[in-house]
Amino acid sequence: MPPNLPVNKIVEQLYQTHSRQVYATLVRLIGDFDLAEEAMHEAFATAMEQWEASGIPDNPTAWLISTGRFKAIDMIRRRERFDASMQQILAQRPSLSQTPIESLLSEIPDDQLRLIFTCCHPSLAIEAQLALTLREVCGLTTEQVAAAFLISPATLAQRIVRAKAKIKTAGIPYEIPDIQQMPQRLDAVLHVIYLLFNEGYNASSGEQVTTAALSDEAIRLANLLHDLLAQTDHGATSPDAEVLGLLALMLLHSSRRKTRTDENGDIILLEDQDRSQWDQTMIRRGIELVERAMATGEVGSYTIQAGIAAEHARASDVSLTNWGQIVSLYDVLLQIQDSPVIALNRAVAIAMRDGPEIGLTHIDAMADQEPLSDITCTMPLVRISVGD
Repeated sequence: MPPNLPVNKIVEQLYQTHSRQVYATLVRLIGDFDLAEEAMHEAFATAMEQWEASGIPDNPTAWLISTGRFKAIDMIRRRERFDASMQQILAQRPSLSQTPIESLLSEIPDDQLRLIFTCCHPSLAIEAQLALTLREVCGLTTEQVAAAFLISPATLAQRIVRAKAKIKTAGIPYEIPDIQQMPQRLDAVLHVIYLLFNEGYNASSGEQVTTAALSDEAIRLANLLHDLLAQTDHGATSPDAEVLGLLALMLLHSSRRKTRTDENGDIILLEDQDRSQWDQTMIRRGIELVERAMATGEVGSYTIQAGIAAEHARASDVSLTNWGQIVSLYDVLLQIQDSPVIALNRAVAIAMRDGPEIGLTHIDAMADQEPLSDITCTMPLVRISVGD
């Protein structure tokens, strides 16, 4: 923290950067979304009051988790006379009061993964998975999540309440799945992270075209998954390759973030972007990841999309783009995921390779099969075309 920063500013910054970490650990300890959130907010409010007099602790995160834990215990004890479920929480969660704080801190990264795997449990509908992840893992408000879905906050709130109730009644555990369960559970998590990135990359509401915080959060979650799988010993399977591919895809797109819009917030086409301003560190890591994913020989749509993004990133000028390779990758992507949006981007790539007239014949053929105006989706697909 910067020296001499007022306590209230320090607490505000910690809330922005660490509140979801504190919250994820409290969810594991308490086993209740709403009580954990209330305890987390109580902890930050107490910090605002106490740190002014006692000073900032050496480990603010540890202090907040410890304070939130005991705030939760106090709330449970106050309410247990009126709510039998409060007694059950205290009886079934001995770790709430007994686990040493050092142990709690060592598990913070895994706690965040536990939370996202819980929110993305396959028994929940994809809309509920995404809503819960945005609300509980990323900390967006109900209004912000509702705006992303283009639905009313009341409808979104009901969706979240139902999802939380299902987690509770079905006994969905707050845990990272074991090796046998990982492949089927990982698909849902990757899909939600992908949609989260898209909402940041192509904002569905508001005046800004991009919302960098959402994209950054998606990359952070993918990095956590990457690190988790790197610690396991079950070989280079297809799901592992797709984690690499998705992380590469997001890094490669984020590398162009500063050049995608002008000072008025309007989109700048890929061919007009200042490539000297692209983030080369992100590009190098993205290309390295996509090459590792391709080397497994078991790739999916994320890896192929990342391969397309890598071809754009490799070209120092649009005229040097390997459009032939991009068309080939789109051919593979269409076999994996037959989508009109992908077909349209492929037609653009063909036009860049073979000329506008050839590209238009492919677009005309698409129009004969399915009107482009009929194309709808919940979130915008990452567009890896010349208009990106």
